Amino acid sequence: MSEPANRPGRLGIGIIGAGKVGAVLGAALRSAGHALVGVHAVSEDSRTRAEALLPDVPVLPIPQIVERSEVVLFAVPDDELGPLVSGLAQAGHFTTGQILMHTSGRFGTDVLEPGREAGAIALAVHPVMTFTGLSLDLARLQTASFGVTASGPFLPIAQALVVEMGGEPVVVAEGDRPLYHAALAHASNHSVTLIGQASQILESMGIEKPGEVLGPLVRASIDNALASGDGALTGPVVRGDAGTVRTHRENLEGFATEESAPDIGAAYLALAEASAYRANRRGALPDEALQRILRALGLENSHKSESGGHEQ
Repeated sequence: MSEPANRPGRLGIGIIGAGKVGAVLGAALRSAGHALVGVHAVSEDSRTRAEALLPDVPVLPIPQIVERSEVVLFAVPDDELGPLVSGLAQAGHFTTGQILMHTSGRFGTDVLEPGREAGAIALAVHPVMTFTGLSLDLARLQTASFGVTASGPFLPIAQALVVEMGGEPVVVAEGDRPLYHAALAHASNHSVTLIGQASQILESMGIEKPGEVLGPLVRASIDNALASGDGALTGPVVRGDAGTVRTHRENLEGFATEESAPDIGAAYLALAEASAYRANRRGALPDEALQRILRALGLENSHKSESGGHEQ
């Protein structure tokens, strides 16, 4: 393993994966005073990113990085993480007391069990933000939460590393990691899809910069939703304006057919229905108005509509 960094309490850290996440977190840890002993970068993009964000850090093979590191940061795709850790463990590369830390949202520490069996310490540290792989991400880390999972004695280590990177640690139980990650993906990824769908519709009618039209509305909606949850919902569904909802549905169905974009109509129906039920459950949309909205959506035969009203 590497010699400790010059400052007391600083660690020698190796980065496996110079993708957008690994390179940025490596730069953040370096800024906190830790020594980066090596980075693994295979593609041309990864090497370019490593040169920009991690200058003078040697690009090394994975086994050499593990051998030199007190902390090994795995920033690799989810499906590669388990096999990679197992292979390194089988080859005897991990040592007692070495810290293994991954950035996957999907997994907790169980995926690092082969290393733990070799005496290593397992940490799961997932940054709740999207990355560009540019230096501007370092500033964004200052307002980001990190989903942190570790066994009790080692949780403070994970939390301290997150704080050093500028983030806010949020403890997530091992068994909750898949659902936690699903919630984040649902919010982030599907927001991008919705904006893409709305932009496609606006572009079809000649609006050249749909992002500029949607921007103020969407930003305000997101800010309000983050502050007030379902209470921020506005529009024809929560008002019970069935005629408008029916018109939206019919026009979007026509657009979907003409533009070969069936995903748009399907997404509108699914989300309008979900919005109606959520508004009904919190008492903002009365039962009778809920049924009118469902009929306007063509969902009067929905199994949910047979429940006869909002759920307590």
